[in-house]
Amino acid sequence: MADTMTLSSEEIERYARHIVLRGVGGPGQNKLKAARVLAIGAGGLGSPLLQYLAAAGVGRIGIVDDDAVSLSNLQRQVVHATSDVGRPKVDSAAATLQRLNPHVAAEKIALRIDETNARALVADYDVIADGSDNFATRYIVSDACFHERKPLVTAAIGEYDGSLTVLKPYARNKNGAPNPTYRCLFPEPPPPGMVPACAETGVLGALAGLVGSLMALEVIREIVGGFEEGDEGLVGKLLLIDAKAMRFETLTYAWDENNPLSGSRAASSLSRA
Repeated sequence: MADTMTLSSEEIERYARHIVLRGVGGPGQNKLKAARVLAIGAGGLGSPLLQYLAAAGVGRIGIVDDDAVSLSNLQRQVVHATSDVGRPKVDSAAATLQRLNPHVAAEKIALRIDETNARALVADYDVIADGSDNFATRYIVSDACFHERKPLVTAAIGEYDGSLTVLKPYARNKNGAPNPTYRCLFPEPPPPGMVPACAETGVLGALAGLVGSLMALEVIREIVGGFEEGDEGLVGKLLLIDAKAMRFETLTYAWDENNPLSGSRAASSLSRA
């Protein structure tokens, strides 16, 4: 991510509260302007994520979603409005971002991400943010980011609970150990039907706003290079949110040598190839 771009006088005024902020400043704002972020999903998590990235001045935002806006989405998917019902979500979301910040380029990618296109999609961006609503997509995206060496901010919500982590398994931590992969955290997806969809159990709309906003914060942290010396954000940490109890807990997790991407067997098989 280059930081040599310059801000116009209008942008300097627009981003004034970032520019005076220690940990961002002018150099950080230029990094935001030069950055390319891919958002997987324009739903409950994607709605606040996309709007805060656009407001922050991220120069190029890719929006991946193959769905259309429905009336039941509007309780939590605040990037869309009643008049958007029936409209492709990428169109509705892109229009909202352009109204919010004309300096941002919103790229509409109206397709479902899968094993055949994931790596090509993530390769063109600096940071990936996954707000998808199913484990299959999360594994596909996290594997693609591992192979393309892209930082991934990934989150999930259900009913009153949320979770968030940052993955940079291509790098090592301050102790020299490999950073964990998504498969170190969740080795296998749950059996079909084990985790019901939100259409069955419901989800608190404001919770999506909270977790999606935290996703945006982690993306911004990654782009500007941390808000202070040694700031690694949620790499190797899982933030758990219980909205009923209003409890936040951060768990640490580590590299699993048995994971199929960067584990010992994977390394040895690569060395033999």
